[in-house]
Amino acid sequence: MPLFSRPAQMVQGGEAGPVLMGAGGKPRLPSYIADHRARLRERFMSGGADALPDYEMLELVLFRAIPRQDVKPLARRLLDHFGDFNRVLSASPARLTAVQGVGPAVVQEFKIVEAAAAARLARSRVMLRPVLSSWDALVDYCHTAMAHAEIEHFRVLYLDRKNVLIADEQQARGTVNHVPVYPREIVRRALELNASALILVHNHPSGDPSPSEADVTMTRRIIDAAQVMEITVHDHLIIGKSCELSFRAEGLL
Repeated sequence: MPLFSRPAQMVQGGEAGPVLMGAGGKPRLPSYIADHRARLRERFMSGGADALPDYEMLELVLFRAIPRQDVKPLARRLLDHFGDFNRVLSASPARLTAVQGVGPAVVQEFKIVEAAAAARLARSRVMLRPVLSSWDALVDYCHTAMAHAEIEHFRVLYLDRKNVLIADEQQARGTVNHVPVYPREIVRRALELNASALILVHNHPSGDPSPSEADVTMTRRIIDAAQVMEITVHDHLIIGKSCELSFRAEGLL
């Protein structure tokens, strides 16, 4: 019996490809595909969605729908057709199945993930847009990304001279009631990005967005460091479970 067999028909969910036959004649993944999937999963678990480009995020979703084939070509076709991860997930079933290799199992997986990908979709509504004219969308994104985290996260939103959001980066992760923040690193990164302004964001896992004395002191240290380089801090948002606090609105800046 040959080691590889090539089915004559298209396999549901993807194109036909080499199938490695294991013990008992059952198909199994070639080692190079299995290893690739393991590496992607490891990178996702260690770095989150931000550690992967769109095509690799699509691969992770496709693994479940197409368990025994290389899904990278299909991920690339989907991105070529729709443009980015968010548009793939949001596409109608009819448009998705128009792409070669997409069947009902793939469509179903995308629609399940679409419901769980609110943070990524919300982020797409604020990136590369003027922040001050889309403030509600920005706050919604921050809530989606951070409100339910069990430990404190500190993010920095970097803006250009027109207050367009050019980068959204997690600067630090902490404990349930503390996150270490380094003003010099924030300013250094702003200079690398040629950013002119910042918005600071962190969450309170307790659900209460009231700032602590340490929050106020830390914010002042960042403002002082940024001012030296003529970088403006527009606001510091603290995200609670169902509400947020703006340092600017509270007169704390």
